[in-house]
Amino acid sequence: MNLVPPGTATEPLIAYFSMEVALESTIPTYSGGLGVLAGDTLRSAADLSLPVIGVTLVHRKGYFVQVLDAQGWQSEQPAEWAPEKHLEEVGRTCQLTIGGRTVSVRAWRYRIKGVTGHTVDVLLLDTDLPQNHPDDRRFTDYLYGGDAHYRLCQELVLGVGGVRMLRALGYRRIGRYHMNEGHSALLALDLFADEMDKVPDDAERAAEEVRRLCVFTTHTPVSAGHDEFPADLVHNVLTPTQQENLAKVQLPSKDLNMTQLALHLSGFVNGVTKRHAALSRQMFPGFPFQSITNGVHSGTWTAPSFQKIFDEHMPDWRGDNLGLRHAFNIPCEQIWEAHVTEKRRLLETVHELTGEAFDVDAFTMGFARRATGYKRLDLLLRDPQRLRRLGALWGKIQIIYAGKAHPRDQEGKELIHHIVNAQNELGPDLRIVYLPNYDMALAQRLTAGVDLWMNTPKPPLEASGTSGMKAAHNGVPSLSVLDGWWLEGHVEAVTGWAIGQRDHGTVPDRGDDADANDLYRALEESILPLYYDEPERWRELMRFVIGLNASYFNTQRMVQEYVVAAYREALLPSAEAVETEPAT
Repeated sequence: MNLVPPGTATEPLIAYFSMEVALESTIPTYSGGLGVLAGDTLRSAADLSLPVIGVTLVHRKGYFVQVLDAQGWQSEQPAEWAPEKHLEEVGRTCQLTIGGRTVSVRAWRYRIKGVTGHTVDVLLLDTDLPQNHPDDRRFTDYLYGGDAHYRLCQELVLGVGGVRMLRALGYRRIGRYHMNEGHSALLALDLFADEMDKVPDDAERAAEEVRRLCVFTTHTPVSAGHDEFPADLVHNVLTPTQQENLAKVQLPSKDLNMTQLALHLSGFVNGVTKRHAALSRQMFPGFPFQSITNGVHSGTWTAPSFQKIFDEHMPDWRGDNLGLRHAFNIPCEQIWEAHVTEKRRLLETVHELTGEAFDVDAFTMGFARRATGYKRLDLLLRDPQRLRRLGALWGKIQIIYAGKAHPRDQEGKELIHHIVNAQNELGPDLRIVYLPNYDMALAQRLTAGVDLWMNTPKPPLEASGTSGMKAAHNGVPSLSVLDGWWLEGHVEAVTGWAIGQRDHGTVPDRGDDADANDLYRALEESILPLYYDEPERWRELMRFVIGLNASYFNTQRMVQEYVVAAYREALLPSAEAVETEPAT
């Protein structure tokens, strides 16, 4: 879908801002789902030949490298990398004021090439310049690092610095600024300042002009996920003019809530699943949240063996992801052969990372999430004896875990420790391994190589989740709590199995025991008998997973929905622009 007519200028009309963007595993500028979603969005924009530019920070020391000791205790090391080895410096700088000091910002460029040959540039902002104060040079070092002061300064660089960098590079026709989460919301305040210069006595008119330009997507129903900075910190970091303009926006609190700022200055706001949009309306009454369900980039998350059979049976699937619905024409045996190839690759990786030799014929479950309390990584291990009996009754069970805990999340670190040590309570028919340093490359192996994907968050705290979508592109069914995307992708015993009920999360909490019981019952009564006793039906189910879920839960469909609902006017140039702008 390219709404810009041939022969018009290709200057980006959509600027997509995200604190983190997953470009590739060797560039550690992401921590997890938010960054992967951002990278997949930009990859699909390139595939669709859309005039988009991405803006993020360079994160010179990354998120962190996860190190696990023998007992499963996590420690962290900087994920340092050299931008000049992977990126191109753009040769322009811009300036902003932070805490009373002028801070210069430069940008590096990463270029994403789509299936049509169209490219989307990503700008990675960097304050590590000799003219900056030593403290200011560190603002673009750590993703989600430091204290509140560091975070607010980072978000000024992303939002205000991003807008000014686009102007420094000559991009004057940005029709939409899309804020992927609230971290970049200060860009809207900078746009508001421009409009106030035009109409000094009409703040509401200025705000309306900014709303015409801004799109805001929120990704979390967890209160702690919405950045909020105390008023005294805001007073010390922002300029007097920025503070005056912030007062004119009339936020509900003297503290700076980045989500509230984005909501007040955006004309289109959305949640990332239907349920998440409904929850967001409750959290932030008065704002018309729309729903655009997340996806994943099909070309990135389909493993090589599956790409090969997709190319044979659906040769245009990369350009038209909806074509994956024709997976029903692929012989089940070919799907199974591709799966076994990817499973062997995964188990080779397990052996390389841990020394453990897993059995390719054994039923293997995968679970990879950020290690934090509400994700309930250990729900499967709630009753070790019952799990042991399942292994003894049906056959070997293997469980592969992965995921990082935030350095300050002690509860998350204890979860990892508990999982690593759970092997001591389990018999020979059930084995567990925890893979360190979960990243894009490991995610590609894991989501393609397991037999079943699990996700067990406490409802309604999963806004979307995308790992199960990646698994679906490789025919891997899910066993998941009915929350987030799984409420939309679940068809019982066709695309996977449910933990809990559809009203789960909108009624009083049933408790972990009830969810664990559902999980064990699904394994005992449905999943393990099907896998071990009815292999032909299992392979047919894998085909349904691809045809139903992979064909829909992809970022190509998602970006097309943003085009129609949020970008359309910006992407339809006037007749005068079509006639007079030169092709580039």
